[in-house]
Amino acid sequence: MAHYTPNFHKKNPSHFAGSDHSSYTSPMLFNLRDVSHTDLDAVLELNESVVPAVNSITIEQMRWFADQAAYFRIAEDNDRLAAFLIGLRPGSDYNSPNYLWFCRHYDDFGYVDRVAVADHARRSGLASKLYDDFRANLPDSISVMTCEVNLKPPNESSMRFHEGMGFHQVGSLAIDDGKNEVALMELKL
Repeated sequence: MAHYTPNFHKKNPSHFAGSDHSSYTSPMLFNLRDVSHTDLDAVLELNESVVPAVNSITIEQMRWFADQAAYFRIAEDNDRLAAFLIGLRPGSDYNSPNYLWFCRHYDDFGYVDRVAVADHARRSGLASKLYDDFRANLPDSISVMTCEVNLKPPNESSMRFHEGMGFHQVGSLAIDDGKNEVALMELKL
């Protein structure tokens, strides 16, 4: 297993617009690797620990992501789960209203379904590293990365993070019978 060395954008050698990695204080060394089915209990536990920033899912849904997602990688430090990111491409049999909105509005894209960072790894730049890695693994023909950020209930830190990386809002969507609302975001690659 190789340790993660950032590939700061094969499509754009400069980093995401507005990113300032000088504020990250952690000297941790992270290993990024593809998820395996043996990781899924720990990944699910991390996912559930950050709800409502991401929605709650079952172990069966997590297995579906492991089998179907275009990108599902985890980050570890000293063999301890630190973070994960799940990314999809168009054509998945996934019924998320957010994902389906992007499928209706874009021909091709890289969609970040969820990202979670464990408490011990926060403010280390790890979420940015996972986004960089997802971007580097997209085909060169992909010109946009998409995601959503909660507006209701608000996730202000996620909005600041995504805007700092250069994402901007292209729409919004009320979900769960209007109980929740998300900002639909894009980043031109």
